[in-house]
Amino acid sequence: MAVVSPAVSSAAPAASPTLREARVPADGMYEGRRTLRRVPEGWEERPYELIDVVPQGRLIGAEIRGVDLARPLTPALREELGRALLEWKVLFFRGAKITSEQQRAFALNWGELETNPLLARGSADDVVRFDKGGSATPTYENVWHADVTFRERPALGAVLQLREVPPVGGDTMWADMAAAYDNLLDEVKARIEGARAVHDFIPGFARFYGPEKLIPLQEQFPPVTHPVVRRHPETGRKMLFVNTSFTTHIVGMERAESDRLLSYLVRQAQVPEYQVRFHWQAGDVAFWDNRSTQHYAVDDYAPHRRVAERVAIAGDRPY
Repeated sequence: MAVVSPAVSSAAPAASPTLREARVPADGMYEGRRTLRRVPEGWEERPYELIDVVPQGRLIGAEIRGVDLARPLTPALREELGRALLEWKVLFFRGAKITSEQQRAFALNWGELETNPLLARGSADDVVRFDKGGSATPTYENVWHADVTFRERPALGAVLQLREVPPVGGDTMWADMAAAYDNLLDEVKARIEGARAVHDFIPGFARFYGPEKLIPLQEQFPPVTHPVVRRHPETGRKMLFVNTSFTTHIVGMERAESDRLLSYLVRQAQVPEYQVRFHWQAGDVAFWDNRSTQHYAVDDYAPHRRVAERVAIAGDRPY
């Protein structure tokens, strides 16, 4: 009986599976472990003896207990609160219920107060009143921004008190812009090192006011340039210093390139790991460092009323 040999296949061996190519959008945000440094490297953290500091987040935000804001601050108490501000960037005082004059007196511990002719006046020229739901011209702060970066000397900080709160909603959020800088890719840091950007009040306020109000203020507030990355004058930390409301372009870049880079940089404030969110009650006070943070007022309470008063402390020229 003849033996039949098995057939030999001429087909090529099956190829190994390969992962299909997928395009990642340019300047996309990536997940992963982030560097979360609350204080600068080498910073000496000392215990607080006069106040209780209750963290509201890992990185930013602390409630301060044991302080009566209606009373003058002693030098020792002022020192502890100033140190807490540098370490936590925004401080919360529950149920302070202080008058506008007491609010001004508290803020004056950190420097002269500034006026803002673009916003509604409160009980004094340097008190701004946000009365939402009334008859005043509507303004909106539900965009990540730092206050008055269109000034040559943007505000050092601000003290805000909620006089009337809606039944739900109306929270405010803050973001740590030192952390936002820390987590940039090295090539982005190299690209923006030494860069400067133009800041102008008109983009932030043309949404609410017509030319008849803005034109008379153009000479008082001409466009200014600030570093894209500024150093904190007290801690020395590098921080992103561009924002959606007032930064118009990066000096020396073509418009398309500038727009793309600014879009990427301002999005860094949106990372939840860098944020704290505060739910207000009537009489609460927040005191924040405007140099190292951005904030966002959540506009989710219409048609209810929300009334706040703010005083701002004049700052230094960014470098």
